[in-house]
This record gives sequence, structure tokens and C-alpha cells, in this order.
Amino acid sequence: MRARSIILSALFAAATIAVVPTSVFAQGATAPIAAHYSVETTTVGKLIDDPAAAAILQRLIPTVWANEMFQSQGRELTLKAIQQYEPEALSDANLAKIQAEFDKIPAKG
Repeated sequence: MRARSIILSALFAAATIAVVPTSVFAQGATAPIAAHYSVETTTVGKLIDDPAAAAILQRLIPTVWANEMFQSQGRELTLKAIQQYEPEALSDANLAKIQAEFDKIPAKG
């Protein structure tokens, strides 16, 4: 009797899974959340590659932008990380201005 009960339970479970649409399983997967650029987490390379972000950098930190090392060796760093090498141009106040401009760019997915 017990074996029959186990078999029936297994069959019921299998039948239930078989009729669940796959969209139910897909609901657990979430789409990536679009994010704004960040002076603290976005790499310079990503900023340079986006014309809107690059225009902000050219306008607000022209001396840093003109530095060849910024556009080559700085690509893997963030603006916050580069701040130690350019403390005046990338002061906390200037980074806040840059961040405010980045926040105006539509979020990227």
C-alpha cells in the first residue's frame, strides 16, 4: 500500500511539472537593470566609448581629457581612482558635477 502511495505521488508530481508552462520558470529570471554611469564604478574606457559621456568629460575636465595616459592607460580605471593623480581637476566637487551630468544621460542596459 505504501509503495502504491509513493508511486502515485511521484506520478502526480511529474504530471504537475509537465503541465506548468515554461514561462513560469522564466519569470524567475530578471532582465538586467539599466544603470547610469558612475564616477565611482564605471571605467573610463566605457565612458570614452559613449559619445554623450565623452562630451561631458571633454567639457568638464579638458586637461585630464587631453592627457594621452587618461585615454590609454586610464581606460581600466574609474574617475574616482584617477582622482589621486589629478586631485584638482577631479576634486570631490568636480566629480559631483560630472556625476550630475552623467545622471542626465539615459540609463544604459
